[in-house]
Amino acid sequence: MSIDDSTAPRVWLITGASSGLGLAITEAVLAAGDAVAAAVRRPGAMDDLVKRHPDRLATIELDVTDTSAAPGAVAAAVERFGRIDVLVNSAGRALIGAAEETTDTELRDLMDLHFFGPAALVRAALPVLRAQRSGVIVQISSMGGRMAFAGVSAYSATKFALEGYSEALAAEVAPFGVRVLIVEPGAFRTGLHGGALRMTTVNPAYDDVVGPVRAMQAGFDGTQPGDPAKAAAAIRTALAADDPPLRLLLGADAADAVSASLERHRVEFAAWESVSRGTDLDR
Repeated sequence: MSIDDSTAPRVWLITGASSGLGLAITEAVLAAGDAVAAAVRRPGAMDDLVKRHPDRLATIELDVTDTSAAPGAVAAAVERFGRIDVLVNSAGRALIGAAEETTDTELRDLMDLHFFGPAALVRAALPVLRAQRSGVIVQISSMGGRMAFAGVSAYSATKFALEGYSEALAAEVAPFGVRVLIVEPGAFRTGLHGGALRMTTVNPAYDDVVGPVRAMQAGFDGTQPGDPAKAAAAIRTALAADDPPLRLLLGADAADAVSASLERHRVEFAAWESVSRGTDLDR
């Protein structure tokens, strides 16, 4: 069943709704006549949008990394709009650096934002969704949740974790009429490569390997090929489908990179399949 099966306005709880893909989704949802509970760190950043949609947009102050605040955010959304139809975990940022350069604090902070925070919101929202016997959980992952390259070990680790969690989650909640959509964007014209981009302290030993990645990512802001408005429309298309996907790649760059990665995995599996199958106990 798609979220468009009902003619009633739907209620979306969206984190990271004041910028990037979160904002693009928020604007698309409001344009379609739905309601949004926008969970953001700085509610004032959405004042202009709230003035344009006072009856269908409410802001909720939330630091996603404060997992103890998740139940309150869900309760506030339900109190304002009476239900939640779609939870979108969109808050995020980028971190570039080699694994050896990345500190425990940097890795844990990013995991809090990309994994533990969304997991807490999922746990808080599921009693509502199960009681309704309907709803969708949208996890904004990344092409980096399906593949990785030098310089993004921490970022991809958080997104890999989110994807594994979400794939299992999808099987667990399907009997309750709740679905999961994992969104895997490539590079989109958002602030992810601007204000939301962090760099680790440089270790010169990795200059040749990670240095070009740092330079590329730092210079990427404003030139990314992806259109956030088209991403939001694609997500709505997937959610309206009779047979929606579990994973939705967004952007030609993501499609190309993940396709190539899948082919490398296929070739490697074929080359080592006999070794893999030869480790069972003899019978």
